[in-house]
Amino acid sequence: MVSAGLSVLFIGGTGVISAAAAELAVARGHRLTVLNRGQSDQRAVPAAVEVLTVDVRDADAVRAALGERRFDVVVDFVAFTPDHVRADIAQFAGRTGQYVFISSASAYQKPPAALPVRESTPLHNPFWEYSRDKAACEDVLMAAHRDRGFPVTIIRPSHTYDRTQIALLGGWTDIHRMRTGQPVVVHGDGTSLWTLTHATDFAKALVGLFGRSQAVGDSFTITSNEYLPWDAIYAEYARAAGAPAPRIVHVASDTMAAENPEWSGPLLGDRSHSVIFDNTKVTALVPDFVCTTPVALGFREAIAWFDAHPEQQVVDAALNATLDRLASAHSTL
Repeated sequence: MVSAGLSVLFIGGTGVISAAAAELAVARGHRLTVLNRGQSDQRAVPAAVEVLTVDVRDADAVRAALGERRFDVVVDFVAFTPDHVRADIAQFAGRTGQYVFISSASAYQKPPAALPVRESTPLHNPFWEYSRDKAACEDVLMAAHRDRGFPVTIIRPSHTYDRTQIALLGGWTDIHRMRTGQPVVVHGDGTSLWTLTHATDFAKALVGLFGRSQAVGDSFTITSNEYLPWDAIYAEYARAAGAPAPRIVHVASDTMAAENPEWSGPLLGDRSHSVIFDNTKVTALVPDFVCTTPVALGFREAIAWFDAHPEQQVVDAALNATLDRLASAHSTL
């Protein structure tokens, strides 16, 4: 077992996965410092956390805020480009025993040549710049590990959500449409398999890797082992929302991306492909990593949270109009 009481720095800390990891890290006795631009309206850090309010892109400001401090573990949740991780290498080389980079499972080969996806699956996503940038970050970090011994651990989460998120392309707008009996648009034929992971489950594996010397210089996928076709995911949300069975209109992913270019990366580079992941590698080091929030429970918790926060029930008018157009043009009902 890894002893508790590690000194840990989170860069970020109020996002979906970082907030859940912060709560668990504190609960396990780690001394946590969070460095970010400010509190989230939806996810506050635990009271025991030291918060440093700094622009994480201002290297001089970060250096001034941290001084000569060292940390057993540094986790960067908000590094998205090679320049971001190069700044981290310059900042933390020689000052941490483990630097954890949050990459993305979307960086894996699309479409995957074989399932399940493992850490050995090539990183190649020609459809989404976000994913290619994450892979490029990994290249920089692994070169620093090979050449200079920089103690990197790479984490690849897939679609991770918490109670403040609706894990559908249309977000709350899709819930509103289902509750009001309007059709919802699902990409492809609705049969591609998708893996959703609750943030509190993801945190168990992430925090469990803190201080693990065997994890340095290596990469780990962290996801749930539960996967569902997209039609079933929409149906599960409808049940959670107390809505009738959804009126699903299937539309080709290419057509949806052409209608709304913002969907291009997430759809063509991720959601339109079946993804099932092998978590054997992380469970070998963190044997108590067990996902205990299935989507049926996680979706009910999310709907309950939104129902308790009506100010968050935002129906995007432009998105709603796009969904109306697509549903009208492709409905066979």
